[in-house]
Amino acid sequence: MNRNNFLLYSIVKFAFLILFLVPAVKVVAQDNQQQILQTRQASNKALRSYDHERVLSYLTDDVLTTTGNGTLLAGKEALRTYIHDFGDSKMYWIRTTESIVINAATGLAWESGTWKGYDPEKGQDPVVGGNYAAMWTKASGQWLTKSELFVALK
Repeated sequence: MNRNNFLLYSIVKFAFLILFLVPAVKVVAQDNQQQILQTRQASNKALRSYDHERVLSYLTDDVLTTTGNGTLLAGKEALRTYIHDFGDSKMYWIRTTESIVINAATGLAWESGTWKGYDPEKGQDPVVGGNYAAMWTKASGQWLTKSELFVALK
């Protein structure tokens, strides 16, 4: 292969990579984002319907949760106890995602947004709210929340 043919071959090969492989990576990232958004929506729905076991199913066993007032809960069992200690409270929380950043190579993702806490016994308006951040992992093959930080600002 002469130099001109080699150069042409290299350019065509590079163009192929740009045209076909780069968009495929973007699609994978979008699929990962979509999976996280769908899981967040399902988690919100489970919170709203007081299906606590369903909520816990979206978390890793070793999840770390920092509540809006700064209480640190280590592990799914600690969170289960925390929820149980609310007793008959009808409080529920809704998270609204504003940003998701995916690192497909490590199977980690960063999600941030706002959250609102509702108490139906006190009306339709939120009684508390603020910002949150979540770390997601895909180590098990599906996206699960590994840690969450909530800060009450309202």
